Amino acid sequence: MTEITHRFVEANGLRMHIAEAGQGPLVVLLHGFPECWYSWRRQIVALAEAGYHVVAPDQRGYGQTDSAGEDAEKYTRLHLAGDIVGLIDTLGEQQMVVVGHDWGALVAWDLAMMRPDRVRGVVALNFPYWPRMEGDLFKVSPPDGTFYIEYFLQPGQAEAEMEQDVSLFLRKMYYTVSGEAPERVSAAFSVFPSGMRFVDALSNPDKLPDWLTERDLAYSAQQFERTGFRGGLNWYRAAPLNWELMGAWNNAPLLTPALYIMGERDVVTGFPGYQEVVANMVAAAPQLKEPLLFPGCGHWTQAERPEELKNALITFLKDLAYVPTAS
Repeated sequence: MTEITHRFVEANGLRMHIAEAGQGPLVVLLHGFPECWYSWRRQIVALAEAGYHVVAPDQRGYGQTDSAGEDAEKYTRLHLAGDIVGLIDTLGEQQMVVVGHDWGALVAWDLAMMRPDRVRGVVALNFPYWPRMEGDLFKVSPPDGTFYIEYFLQPGQAEAEMEQDVSLFLRKMYYTVSGEAPERVSAAFSVFPSGMRFVDALSNPDKLPDWLTERDLAYSAQQFERTGFRGGLNWYRAAPLNWELMGAWNNAPLLTPALYIMGERDVVTGFPGYQEVVANMVAAAPQLKEPLLFPGCGHWTQAERPEELKNALITFLKDLAYVPTAS
């Protein structure tokens, strides 16, 4: 099997850890919350064996990459996109296909929107194209409950809960928003009762899903036991500043070839305004391919549907004439 190697590079003023494999045209894979490069382990190997140079970084504030400190102002969308432009500069590459999941999808969309000269194509998992998000859209808690993102916006609170038992939190988090969780369990994730801790609203499975092993869980827990969750949560907390900074891209079209993939049972589909955002994405992106819906899949697309995702990515790359290295 193809070996994944690791190294550190300088990117946008950060010491960035990357996992990589293969040779050929560059494909960059961007993780979301709460994950790291490891979420792409299956796709790194599959795409490398298909003839591509695949790079999956730990993004700012995650894994073995530098933290930018505890100030959320250092985690804006401009910083995050700049990190990846700095990465491909360091790699000596002019263009990439960028694939992102969750928050990584937002970074991928931003790269395609801001630097179409460097992005040959973009694939986004779970998060639709949304060029300028109002910070108030995160504050939609009903009178008797709390929307989880609004909870995350309070500095110190969420990370203190998560860090009490990192392994247990991740176990519950990965299960609760997966396709294996019952609908009522997944629904309780986004809005939980007032007065309850977020971690207590998550469900602890009797048994891990087949796609998540104890070894996988231990690796992820080790990363967050070292870094804590402040860096990842600061991506959420930069939302008000993002609204100010993204004014130049208000209602911006997305002109790069693009593909959007969604899990049928992903809780994101039930978020306020989701359907409107998807409709706006389709209207704003003339080179968007027909969106793909993976039946029965929850939020963790790379782990829950690795074979379907591999096939979709390779088809997209071939359609771009993004020519792989000859075997």
